[in-house]
This record gives sequence, structure tokens and C-alpha cells, in this order.
Amino acid sequence: MKKLIAYITTGYPDKNFTVDLIRSLKENGVDGIELGIPFSDPVADGEIIQEVNKRALQNGYKLTDTFDVSKKTASEIDTYWMGYFNNFYHKGYDFMVEKAKEYGVKGFIIPDLPYEEAVVYEKKFPLISFVAPTDSKERIREILKNPKEFIYLVAYAGITGADKKEDLSEVIKNIRETTDTPLYIGFGVNEKTAKEKAKDVDGVIVGSAFVKVLLEDIPESEKIKKISKMAKNIKEAINS
Repeated sequence: MKKLIAYITTGYPDKNFTVDLIRSLKENGVDGIELGIPFSDPVADGEIIQEVNKRALQNGYKLTDTFDVSKKTASEIDTYWMGYFNNFYHKGYDFMVEKAKEYGVKGFIIPDLPYEEAVVYEKKFPLISFVAPTDSKERIREILKNPKEFIYLVAYAGITGADKKEDLSEVIKNIRETTDTPLYIGFGVNEKTAKEKAKDVDGVIVGSAFVKVLLEDIPESEKIKKISKMAKNIKEAINS
């Protein structure tokens, strides 16, 4: 069965909401959580996730909020901390690893950490490997020497939330020839695109489509219901 990973931003509108949302997503077929650590300059993300990051920080988000959420939910569903390297460097990478292990977090997703630098840090804790459509066969072999958990295939060059298409057949072929580690595709995945994007991979990562609902002017309970229904529809679509 193909997997569904959901990205959500920690602490917006507050950490208790994040806990409730994670548990509802699990009940509706989500297999893993990419728990976003709000950052002032999320360079790989589009306007939607940027805005929610900004609002979370304005609301007083603290890193301890991510710890508190993970303490309550990481034992219930596979959890990966997604953040920019500044978040990890500022608090101390070893400290972040210690906390992640304490709460049962499965790995880190750090989009602005180049492979050449990541090799130093992946020895301490699992780092999810990114592969882009522009990566050559040789580059893919180098990146995937020792993949952890799953491989994050970026669906197109650019930022999250964009509506773009690229022919990924060659890069998928090169990945499959290199490793049998599960391959998940992210960027631009939503209810309309999920089935097509999941065709040749093992799962999808959905972020902006879920986070967009957080910005809607509706009650919090309705936001959880709406996102959860969307997750259920996506999980059914990619496995139909």
C-alpha cells in the first residue's frame, strides 16, 4: 500500500491544535508526519507555508512546542522534524538529536542542508535524502549511498505549492536502480494530482494543500475535519 506523509506546521494556531490534528490525520490514513519547525525564512516553501510559519512565530512559537507535540504523538505515528538548518545549528545539533531520540522521532528533513554537508550529520541521526529532477545518475548514486527511512523526490525545481509538471521517469528509474529504499514524492501534491504523481513511487508527501486550510476563516474543529477528509481522499486515490 502506498504511504501518505503529511506536512503540518507546528504551533499554528497553537500546539494543542497541532496534537489534535496529528491524531485525526492518523485516524484518516496518514502514515507519517513531517512536523514543520517554523522559521522566518523558509526558502524552499511557497507563500502558503511561508505565511503559516510567520503567523506561528508571531503567535509566540517556541522550539519547545515541537518537543511537546512530539512527546505526545511521535509514539503514535512516524514523525520527522522538518526545519531549516539554522533551527538545528542554533540550538546545537547534538541537542536536537538527543531530543529527537528522547521522543521517538524517526529522522530530520532539512531542505537547505546540501548533501556534501549532510554526510557529516547523518552519522549522528537519520537524515532524509532529497533527489531533484535535475540530479544526474552519478549524483543520485552519490546521494543515495546510505539512504535513511525514505527518499524525498522533489517533483519539480522550485518551491512547494506550485502547480508544475516535469517528466520524472528517468530520475525514478535511476533511483530504483540505485536503492530499494521507499521513494516518496513531494511538492505540488494535492487531491487532484496525488493519484498521477503516486503512480511510479511508494508514497506522497502533502504539505501546502493541508496547510492552506489553516489560513481559512473557519472554526478550528472544521479545519481539522476538512484537512482529515482531504487526507482520507488522497490516501484512497493513491491506492485505487
